[in-house]
Amino acid sequence: MDTETDRGYKMYRKIMVPVDLAHTDSLGNALQVAADLSNHYDAPIVYVGITTSLPGPVAHNPEAFTRKLNAFAEEQASRHGITGEARTYISHDPARDLDTTLMKAIKENGVDLVIMASHTPGMAEHLFASNAGYLAQHAPISVFVIRS
Repeated sequence: MDTETDRGYKMYRKIMVPVDLAHTDSLGNALQVAADLSNHYDAPIVYVGITTSLPGPVAHNPEAFTRKLNAFAEEQASRHGITGEARTYISHDPARDLDTTLMKAIKENGVDLVIMASHTPGMAEHLFASNAGYLAQHAPISVFVIRS
């Protein structure tokens, strides 16, 4: 079969997956889609996590958070037979800065696709834009939002 990838064209060259280490159980669908596209296009995945410099529910400091995110990326790469890496971003207020930090990560990591988990929209999304919705609307690249 003569596909675009057979001729050397790669629709996606690097994929970014935002990861909330406190809620990895809800990322299954997004992680699987990312792995499938990574395998199809031979595109590495960068798993992006955002933490604070203060102790939190996932880790006591940014170094411990980075170790956990690296282990997560290694486990995903091994499980799916892909190339994966982790990038930690530190924010004073991750909830408030999430959109800005993810936009920064897109630029700094040279990705051309974001695959992001999202929950089913509810009343809150009618009042406040979701992070996935914001990224899909404002990112200069494709954003694939996967509902969990």
